[in-house]
Amino acid sequence: MEKKIDLKEIEGILDKLKDVKGSLITILQKTQDIYGYLPKEAIEYISLKTDIKTSEIMGVATFYTQFRLTPVGKYLIMLCQGTACHVSSSELILQTITEELGITDGETTPDGLFSLKCVACLGCCSLSPVMMINKNTYGSLTPEKTRAVIKQLREVE
Repeated sequence: MEKKIDLKEIEGILDKLKDVKGSLITILQKTQDIYGYLPKEAIEYISLKTDIKTSEIMGVATFYTQFRLTPVGKYLIMLCQGTACHVSSSELILQTITEELGITDGETTPDGLFSLKCVACLGCCSLSPVMMINKNTYGSLTPEKTRAVIKQLREVE
């Protein structure tokens, strides 16, 4: 699943932002938008171009949950585990996803289609239990609704 990283894809970002104070998070966000995660090679290249230590970049990348250091599947499922979702049986939804896809939190299916990440809160408490898949939100989930969403995404492939 891992592919060769073309660092030329982030040169424009670095040319524009490398000398802008406080731009590291923006650089990392834009880099992740390109590759889907923050490849080690890209982090080292950012360090070289910005004169920011790799350890400092890694500190930022590991502190903020928005950043990923490994590739994710085509469909990134973010399952809310916040209080409202927890009391609305998000654990049952997690169990359903695990049964359907054979993966747990932080894993990707062998075909590279789905990744699962449990998150603290998606800010959609009135829709609990809720999950986001890429940019789409699915709320008031039941095991049946969850299976139907996964089935629908599989059929697209």
